[in-house]
Parts: sequence; C-alpha cells; structure tokens
Amino acid sequence: MEPKLSFKYDREGDILHIDKCAPYPDQECEELGNDVIARLNPTTGEIENVEVLFFSTRLLRDELFELPVSAELWPATQK
Repeated sequence: MEPKLSFKYDREGDILHIDKCAPYPDQECEELGNDVIARLNPTTGEIENVEVLFFSTRLLRDELFELPVSAELWPATQK
C-alpha cells in the first residue's frame, strides 16, 4: 500500500510540509525553485517530502500556486 500524504503547517517558520514519511538525516535535499525544497530518498531519488517556504505569503497573492512536482493521486483504501 502506498503511503498517505500528510500536510503540516509550521506557523513559526511559515513552512508547509508535505510528507510521505517522516524526514530523516540521510535524505538528500534539492531546491526545485520558487522556494520549494524536496527531500529525496538517497537510494531511489524518489521525493519523500516537500517543503514550501513562505507559505502564508503565497496565500495572500492573487495568483495560482503550483508545486514543481508531478503526482499520481488515488483514493486511499480503508482496511
């Protein structure tokens, strides 16, 4: 079963965290542009976490906000 995404907002740092798993020290970081950071699995290169910096200021702008990642979303099955 694929991991579910969790969304957490850090008000003090003004960062939106989108996680497939908890961050861990061995992850590699890559800036995707537009103040978005990806944390990558060191073995597969898969994105496991995304951090959107300055998140609240994006909400105040009157423009579309898109993440620079692609995703396939499916309903999570209940077991």
